[in-house]
Amino acid sequence: MDRRSAGTREIAAEALDLGGVADVARRGARLTLSKNARERMQSSRLRVERIASGEEAVYGVTTGFGALATTRIPPEERRQLQHALLRSHAAGMGPYVEPEVVRAMMAIRAKTLCAGYSGVRVEIARALVELLNSGIVPAVPEHGSLGASGDLAPLAHVGLCLTGEGWVLDDEEVAPAADALRRAGLEPVSLEVKEGLALVNGTDGMLGMLTLALEDLTLLVETAELTAAMSIEALLGTDRVYREKLHRLRPHPGQLESARHIYRLLAGSEIVASHRASPHLVQDAYSLRCTPQVYGAARDTLRFCREVAERELSSVTDNPLVLEDGSVESCGHFHGEPVAFALDFLAIAASEVGAITERRIDRMLDPARSQGLPPFLAPHAGTDSGFMVAHYTAASLAEENRRLAGPASTGSLPTSAMQEDHVSMGWSAGRKLRRVLDNLCGILAVEALCAAQALDLRSPLKPAAATKAARRRIRREVPFMRHDFPLHTHLKRLSEIVRSGELLEAVEKADEPVGKDGR
Repeated sequence: MDRRSAGTREIAAEALDLGGVADVARRGARLTLSKNARERMQSSRLRVERIASGEEAVYGVTTGFGALATTRIPPEERRQLQHALLRSHAAGMGPYVEPEVVRAMMAIRAKTLCAGYSGVRVEIARALVELLNSGIVPAVPEHGSLGASGDLAPLAHVGLCLTGEGWVLDDEEVAPAADALRRAGLEPVSLEVKEGLALVNGTDGMLGMLTLALEDLTLLVETAELTAAMSIEALLGTDRVYREKLHRLRPHPGQLESARHIYRLLAGSEIVASHRASPHLVQDAYSLRCTPQVYGAARDTLRFCREVAERELSSVTDNPLVLEDGSVESCGHFHGEPVAFALDFLAIAASEVGAITERRIDRMLDPARSQGLPPFLAPHAGTDSGFMVAHYTAASLAEENRRLAGPASTGSLPTSAMQEDHVSMGWSAGRKLRRVLDNLCGILAVEALCAAQALDLRSPLKPAAATKAARRRIRREVPFMRHDFPLHTHLKRLSEIVRSGELLEAVEKADEPVGKDGR
């Protein structure tokens, strides 16, 4: 969610890591082809050309695709086969996916081609990289991929643009790719044997969404710990339960990190100090006390899913593979199950981060449980309704996330005349995860809004340096609510500062030092 520019950074396609994918997708980094990558592709291409000149049955080179794999293609039609593949597979429907997803997918496909196991000419990888570097974004419809044989339809829409036959996004409108290529000074490519297949067979789309989601959810979990600290202060919660000596007795790494972070955010709080000896509560509610256990589990899920993404990014997911011994072997590396599981796991984790956040919002607005705060945080409750319906919005987002957290990866449907009889649905898992993360931004925006109001109502007691800095940033967007005013525009803006990382940056740049961790 950090959209800051990567400047003129250039990345060798074969050296692309997760951060590099995000830099290309979101921050304008450019890809290059190294000499080693070009040499690997040239060697691989020679092997394919030797096979293509003979009569050996090799999938996608001398045969048809999918259930047509037993159909032999005569030599004079093998180039046509590759163009026909892209035309037939560019069959997506629905709204177009976000440019950052398309760019991530293109960058990952370029990395795969550069590995030298796909048998394509250097010109194909170069054309893909030039398309990326020119800023041209293929128009890729949302529906069409089942996650095996990879993201076929989305990648076909990209590949078709390379040939000048597809469509691109131009100021949110759809335009012919041929026109965009001409304006950019790029020539359409003419495909040779194996090259159309190499452009579409892989997990690039779902992996691109996983890569971006890892960056997003990492930021959102840290932001959730910040808004949680604000709510803990507002609800007169204790900081004792976040001490490291307690969490070392249940040493899940994420839980330790989360507890340490929240304890540090609360350091120096006059509000927390004001009631340390108070008997008002023996134990805080779970939505306060168990926050590190929930957010820590999300951190651990992120750690596991990052390992999956790193392995997948270093993999070759094409089919068939052109091996160094000259053989061309079919395999199932395009099956997206590992990525699909990770995407589903992240949706579950993000949904739970939002669920416990919504419970704190509800508690702050309820005078029976908010430790003296006015109903719905409205100074003139009755005449004014305060943040009553802002909570409805958070609750509706949390409930939608609960539904979206159901796994897509268990929903396989067989296709291609039962040849492709089990699929991962990884693309669908990625699409719904992006919706979950958008919703989580909204839930955190509502908590930030309510917690800032509650901290103001606790005046003259001062919050911690960290939460004070966050409240100050929120007040640049939303004034203290003395009487009701429309919240829609304010919540939209708060969601944007959550999404961009600006709320966390406000704490990092605070004038007052943030406390040390609670060891």
